[in-house]
Amino acid sequence: MRRDIFQAIADPTRRAIITLIAIQAMTPNAIADNFNTTRQSVSKHLRILTECELVTQKQQGREIFYSLEVEKMKEVDKWLNQFRKLWETRYNQLDKLLSNIKKQKK
Repeated sequence: MRRDIFQAIADPTRRAIITLIAIQAMTPNAIADNFNTTRQSVSKHLRILTECELVTQKQQGREIFYSLEVEKMKEVDKWLNQFRKLWETRYNQLDKLLSNIKKQKK
């Protein structure tokens, strides 16, 4: 079953896992050590992230390491980009308004 990437990143625990493995590949046990939850819970989150292709698994000996699939994150970035332009426009308008208010006070 292929899951939607946005459903996967909607969960705060999964976002935290993404942040952890973005730095370096980690085993499920190493990931679980960073959370106040069970190894089984972390495995469920990793399965969801794997199904939507946000993380990849690599077997090294008896260990499985999970790492972030950076290319897949570009889907999220592309979608957010349309809002970035809107935010920048609004921030620029706010800057101008605040500048005008500051000038009027002088």
